Amino acid sequence: MNILVTGGTGFVGDHLLKRLLADGFEPLCLVRVNSDLPVESYVIPDLNSQTRFDNVFRGIDLVIHCAARVHAMNDQSSNLLDEFREVNTAGTINLARQAVDAGVKRFIFVSTIKVNGESTAIGKPFTESDDRCPEDFYGKSKSEAEVQLLELAKETGLEVVIIRPTLVYGPGVKANFASLLKLVSKGLPLPFGCIKDNKRSLVSVKNLVDLIVTCVDHPKAANQVFLVSDDHDISTAEMVKHMSQAQGKSCRLLPVPLWCYRLVGKFTGKMDVVDRLLGSLQVDITHTKNTLGWTPPQTLEDCFKETAEAFLLNKNK
Repeated sequence: MNILVTGGTGFVGDHLLKRLLADGFEPLCLVRVNSDLPVESYVIPDLNSQTRFDNVFRGIDLVIHCAARVHAMNDQSSNLLDEFREVNTAGTINLARQAVDAGVKRFIFVSTIKVNGESTAIGKPFTESDDRCPEDFYGKSKSEAEVQLLELAKETGLEVVIIRPTLVYGPGVKANFASLLKLVSKGLPLPFGCIKDNKRSLVSVKNLVDLIVTCVDHPKAANQVFLVSDDHDISTAEMVKHMSQAQGKSCRLLPVPLWCYRLVGKFTGKMDVVDRLLGSLQVDITHTKNTLGWTPPQTLEDCFKETAEAFLLNKNK
């Protein structure tokens, strides 16, 4: 099977390419700039509604679409939603239509749990059959792409597979997860002792990649939506404890009341950050497991250990 991957230089894409190569595939990759990827690559500077992918799909059976705009390029834009839509919605559909015209049979779309929403009540996780309820521009643009991809599938016979990951972490992770790892590595008392009653679903990059690879040729994956997690939900306090243990650090959590966080969030204009820290976001992956006969191969504990080892190795360089 001939596979084309977009976003191969990103966090998920990098791990995906390594797994595909290990499994004996020889994937091709779309990139924005020349890079040192261990696979043949096509440079496509922009992914939008006007991009032409001449000859890119020649002989390709499957596209795995990981590329996306996560941040708007111009925060002063009069319509940031349009910026997200141009790449994540229009760019995705343009890519998929040209893939269909070239004879591609299956299109795996790596979406986001933000399509479901930003939070859940304890014990009421998101499911794949819930109504889409995105709140931010990124989630809205991904949601619209999902709807249009499924319409394209009905129109053309393209097999569409949609995967909605929760927060993805693992060796080489960046952003907030990496910042928290760095904070924990100092071994200082941390103010998370009271954030013990929320629950969040995470997914290791290896578990996500394993699901993507499972969907490459699984006959029951076509035209399905799959939520994915480690199937082990934890509170913020538990997450910090796992990080501490993985780094061999003592874990002292101070019982700072939740109202203190909300007060700080209100006065700093960072209530979205506070809500993510204090709130819950759980997913039910029963449909994913039952439909595909799949279970996450890596435990949460093992991935926290791998993530910490990679972090410490990079830190000591």
